[in-house]
Order: sequence, then structure tokens, then C-alpha cells
Amino acid sequence: MGIADRTLSRPPAFPADEEALVALVRALRGTGYGFTTVTPATHARVNARPRNAEARSLRDVFGWSRPFRPGLLPDELVGLMDEAGALVREGERLRAAIRLSSLDGEVFAHSAYPPSAADAVFFGPDTMRFVAAVLAHLEGRDRPVRRVADIGCGSGAAGIALAKRLPGAETVLVDINPAALRAARVNARLAGVEGVETRRSDLLRDVEGRFDLIVSNPPFMIDASGRAYRHGGGPLGAGLSLAIVEAAAARLAPGGSLVLFTGAAIVEGADPFREAAGTACARAGLDWSYRESDPDAYGEELDDPAYGEAERIALVVLTATRP
Repeated sequence: MGIADRTLSRPPAFPADEEALVALVRALRGTGYGFTTVTPATHARVNARPRNAEARSLRDVFGWSRPFRPGLLPDELVGLMDEAGALVREGERLRAAIRLSSLDGEVFAHSAYPPSAADAVFFGPDTMRFVAAVLAHLEGRDRPVRRVADIGCGSGAAGIALAKRLPGAETVLVDINPAALRAARVNARLAGVEGVETRRSDLLRDVEGRFDLIVSNPPFMIDASGRAYRHGGGPLGAGLSLAIVEAAAARLAPGGSLVLFTGAAIVEGADPFREAAGTACARAGLDWSYRESDPDAYGEELDDPAYGEAERIALVVLTATRP
């Protein structure tokens, strides 16, 4: 069957052929491929430049998600893309159905830009901040970690980074989105980590036992489209973040910690999420700390009437520990 017969006309959130995807990404890594992902807003601005209308390199194809002409890539790579279901035809041009981003010495596969599908698998600068916060906690921790849960794992970046540093520990990558679980399995295989399991679950409802470390970077925006990776629900998008605090409080082992990287809408100088999360931690008997890692992110969202009362959106890290 020729490529013209196999290519997709519409990209999936994340392709289903995991074996072929692993082979594709390994082939790309062999070329020395690397790409630092950017925010969707930056991505749109850079791609809007006239000279960026078409791809001219591997980074353009697999990082910037630009369309490309047949003949740009080696036939072997195009064949692997086709086999994986990661090749989309747009008239006379082709496009990759996945993006590949660099982090922690690995290459992570996730959804192509723009991540407009309801079940898109997102990876962005917040992923990098989240992983940094999780690893900083691990470095300062003085108790052993035998069991880890990454709630809403997406690409699996945080759980995989922990598994690399915790040989022998059990790591459960949890998500309600099947596309995210496919991406997490592919990325775990590419990183060569052991003891990693993916589990479809709403929070920890379908996962048993207690955990020494629970980490999460949940959706925290108000998204009219209801995209799973973005919409947090509840007051000012904080609903899912608060639900994770409650779920973790019930499942932390003695000495266990939650590291939650999320966003908080600030209203007239006050942080309603901090107040609600602190109350939940105190009620559960958890010691907790809270800091802003970026006081002003996603400023463009303030144009949305849903944020009419907010003066800024901060990125925050909540750490809660069972004594």
C-alpha cells in the first residue's frame, strides 16, 4: 500500500500504533533531534512568520508542526510515520500527527500543534516547570519513596523523570484520557524505565493502595471547549486541583507527600485557591507549604469574560505531607 493510500486526512490526538511510534522516535533520536517546546501563543506567533509557512528541517516537522513537501524527509522516516499512523495529508503537503519535545535528556511524544482536540495530549513550558518542582522535592526528601502516582499524567514526563531516579519503586501513571495513556506508555518505553504502569482512572478511584509521593499538574484554566488537558472546572478553573488535594489527602502513606503544580487566579490581591487548599490540608492533618513559581502567567486569558474578576493568574506549587 502506498503512502497516498495510508496517510490520514485528519490527525488523531495521539496515534494508536505504539510499537511503530517507538520505532519512529528512536529513529529520530538517532539523528540528534532536539526541540524545546514553547507556549501555544509563542508557537502561533513564530509559525505566522511568512518564512515559516512550510517545514525546512526535522525540528520544523516534529517540533513546530509545520507542513512539509514530499522529499524533505528521508523515505525511511516517512515510512515509519506512515506505519505509525502519524502522517497526515493536506492536499499536496504532509504533516506530522505528533510533536516531539526534549526534557531531562529524553524526547517526549505528545499531540501535534495546535492541540485543539478534546483529548489532546499537552506538553509545554509548564511541563518543564512541573518536572523541575517534582525533582527539587525529591532531592530534598529524606524518606524513601517506594510508590509514586502521577495524576493526570499526560505525556508521563514527571512520573518518568521520577522512575529514572527511583529504581525499584512502583510508578503509576494515571489519566482519564486514553490518548494520554498511549503517549505515556510510548514515552516510558523510550526512556527505558522499569516499574512503570499506566492506569485509566478518574483521580485515584481505580487505583488501590497508598503512595509515598503523589504528583500532579492538572488542568487549571477555564476552557469553553472543555478540552481535557486544559479545563479545570469549578471556581476560576480550580475545581480539579482542589479535588486532587482531597484525593491525595486520603491516599498518602505516613511521611508521604503531594507535589501539586497548578495555576491560581488572583482576585483583588487574594488567592481563593490557596485558601481552599490550605483548609483541605489542615482538615486532613497535613503539613503544607505554598509558593508562587511565576506571579503572572497566561495574561492573554484575562480577556476572557470568565476571568472578569481576576487581576492575574499565578503558577503555584503546593506541597502537602502527612506527618
